[in-house]
Amino acid sequence: MQENKTIEQLEPTKVFHFFHEICNIPHGSRNLQQISDYLVNFAKERGLWVRQDENLNVIIKKPASKGAEKAPTVILQGHMDMVAVKDRDCAKDMEKEGIEPYIEGDWLKAKGTSLGGDDGIAVAYALAVLEEDTLIHPAIEAVFTTDEEIGLLGATALDTSDLEGKMMLNMDSEDEGIFTVSCAGGGCAICHLPVVFEEGTGEKLKLTLTGLSGGHSGVEIHKGRQNSNVAMGRLLQAMSGAEGVRLLSLNGGTKDNVIANETVAELLVSKQGKKQAMDLLQQEYAALKEETAVTDPGIQLMASEEGEQTVAVLSRESAKAVVLLLNMLPNGVICMSPDIPNMVQTSLNLGVLRTGEKEVSLTYSVRSSKESQKHNLVTRLRLLTEFVGGTVEVEGEYPGWDFKQDSRLLEIMKEAYREQYGSEPVVEGIHAGLECGVFASKIEGLDAVSFGPQMHNVHSIQEELCISSVERTYCLVKTTLEKLSKLS
Repeated sequence: MQENKTIEQLEPTKVFHFFHEICNIPHGSRNLQQISDYLVNFAKERGLWVRQDENLNVIIKKPASKGAEKAPTVILQGHMDMVAVKDRDCAKDMEKEGIEPYIEGDWLKAKGTSLGGDDGIAVAYALAVLEEDTLIHPAIEAVFTTDEEIGLLGATALDTSDLEGKMMLNMDSEDEGIFTVSCAGGGCAICHLPVVFEEGTGEKLKLTLTGLSGGHSGVEIHKGRQNSNVAMGRLLQAMSGAEGVRLLSLNGGTKDNVIANETVAELLVSKQGKKQAMDLLQQEYAALKEETAVTDPGIQLMASEEGEQTVAVLSRESAKAVVLLLNMLPNGVICMSPDIPNMVQTSLNLGVLRTGEKEVSLTYSVRSSKESQKHNLVTRLRLLTEFVGGTVEVEGEYPGWDFKQDSRLLEIMKEAYREQYGSEPVVEGIHAGLECGVFASKIEGLDAVSFGPQMHNVHSIQEELCISSVERTYCLVKTTLEKLSKLS
């Protein structure tokens, strides 16, 4: 039984030894000095070349094993930070204390905290490769990056000029048997629309569109779920056919990369136009509810009347421009990948809608594995926003990673996988950001594959890492390196 073993006794012993040591070091994002210094000391103690930069990224180099000197250099890559979260009853100070892993069946978990398998296991794999003297391998460049979990910051800042490798094993995936070969680049596009307010009188009406399914705009955008911000724009457009409908405010969504599931609109309606406005609203909502019965079965529209009031409302021109943008700007899947079945290539999500004192802002998460399509999508947002008098600001851009059709590394890894598992791996892309995209933008002709052992519930206190999968995946790493050592 695994429970009768200590973590240090688990196989492969070197991998779990280093993973346990990593667990003993606090290493949440932006708290990485100690883990970074640990990696530097590891290299120095073994006489290996090492570089630590000002962002605490670490590169360690190990010469090729005997007979593999002519093989191309291979990069082993992972990030050293974890999402450090804990249970509300856990007294641990995760800034100063390590985590306490424990064994439960075939799974490694942590007491009251996240485990940090994402991506501590990649660090452990790389250290085991650097440590073992009996492995057959090409020259190794182990690259450990910082602050991946909060925006790929370390990889973005890393100077790669002293890296020779053109093949990279990124060990930052959580599903055994899946090879990721493409990811989306992205950024945040904020559409700023200046608005004018004026005094208006009428019956105040608060509309709340809620109960939508929501979800992550990278991995769930293809599921056709309704965006509450966009849907509210549709309802307001329907109501504009009635007399005396004035818009006070619109607010919805929480984050740019989350499909908005609740939006609130405040309106004034005239007594003369109230019945017509409500009839038009209910007609459009009935159609919307029928359309989303499968994707958003919990959708609800609540209307609360707050009596006659005299308040600041958007001018008719400003309100018309806002509703026009909500109805005309693109949202959702733009196109699918022609290379990888069922993978979204380009999309955008109106994650946050806000009304301020002088403007209404629409914040989009824009994603594409094709840089040209990402930039074209931002251009589309800019053209229409500028047409109605607004501007578009882009921030937090990160590059995509396009599928390499002639990937030599992928073919070798598929061969190694077939020999070990007796089946074919799943090859797919991900519609979210990976460090592979950053490295591909810096290293011309980079050939990369992302993979890893089985994990569940990463970034949460329910996180768990499959022990037997760690062993199988490390075997795959070693076999792949041995096959790569025969290349010239």
